[in-house]
Amino acid sequence: MAATSKTDQKAALDIASWLFNVVTSVGIILVNKALMATYGFSFGLSLFILIVNGVDLVSNMTKLTKIWFLTHTATTLTGLHFGTTTLLTTFLAWLGYIQPSQLPWPDLLKFVLFANFSIVGMNVSLMWNSVGFYQIAKLSMIPVSCLLEVVLDNVRYSRDTKLSILLVLAGVAVCTVTDVSVNLNGFLAAAIAVWSTALQQYYVHYLQRKYSLGSFNLLAHTAPVQAASLLLVGPFLDYWLTNQRVDAFNFSFISGFFLILSCSIAVGTNLSQFICIGRFTAVSFQVLGHMKTILVLVLGFTFFGKEGLNMQVVLGMLIAILGMIWYGNASSKPGGKERRSLSIPITKAQKLNVLSETSESDGKV
Repeated sequence: MAATSKTDQKAALDIASWLFNVVTSVGIILVNKALMATYGFSFGLSLFILIVNGVDLVSNMTKLTKIWFLTHTATTLTGLHFGTTTLLTTFLAWLGYIQPSQLPWPDLLKFVLFANFSIVGMNVSLMWNSVGFYQIAKLSMIPVSCLLEVVLDNVRYSRDTKLSILLVLAGVAVCTVTDVSVNLNGFLAAAIAVWSTALQQYYVHYLQRKYSLGSFNLLAHTAPVQAASLLLVGPFLDYWLTNQRVDAFNFSFISGFFLILSCSIAVGTNLSQFICIGRFTAVSFQVLGHMKTILVLVLGFTFFGKEGLNMQVVLGMLIAILGMIWYGNASSKPGGKERRSLSIPITKAQKLNVLSETSESDGKV
């Protein structure tokens, strides 16, 4: 009974973690849409201006789907998000809700370097590539994350787990990838973005496991450094991308409200990412995280009209959902996804067996 209760509790916490991440991620998309499209706080991407002005870059993608791609890479806005997160973690630490912990500076700087290159790389990649190739680059994060787990953690995947991942990739590609054009600079930017994002997400799980850090602890260490670096670089990078200065933006009460709301929701988004990757792995976070892409598509068709809705999109969503269900089932089975320890060679295990047998014989004597 106790084992069953623990299993049920873990399952409930897992579901709650995913729901927390989905709600905050989709929520921040909707808020950023209002902030960037309606009130013009477009400090992230020059390409976003084209969509705001009504230029249809991809005819069979909903407006909300485009916002999904574009609002996740606004550099200055992301810096403000981490600044808000820093304020909250500092306040909670002052109240005693976050216990003191240690994270060595070399590991912290590596994490921040990967995280910031991910944000800037995604920004530049979307500017230099088509939306379709940008989405292909995002999909390639899953095999890259798998490679990192195989090489660095000696993780092995079963055949069903591998096939389920391929099915998810195929489904998301069918319903989101349209025009695909790429150049050398865009390809290099996408490669940097993909590898840095995969390394950043791998490091979330690695650092929590290595230093026994909770999600809030890790966030308390990383958020201040990310906020400082992004707020230092962000205005210059966004000026290069949008040809607009952050300090020249004309704030109104409503735009300020949405900016504060965006920063507030971002705290939950950042925390939920750390919670999910800490409880699972970067690969599971990527695979099951595509449910958010499907949800964004559904919300787009529901609230923004049926433009772009066709059998290809519906088929792609169904394939992706089936792949996610298959992945959840396959990876949870024994041998579906397991880490093989290299720390105890066979010879040592044999020695332990010999010692055990010797002690038993001594006891009989």
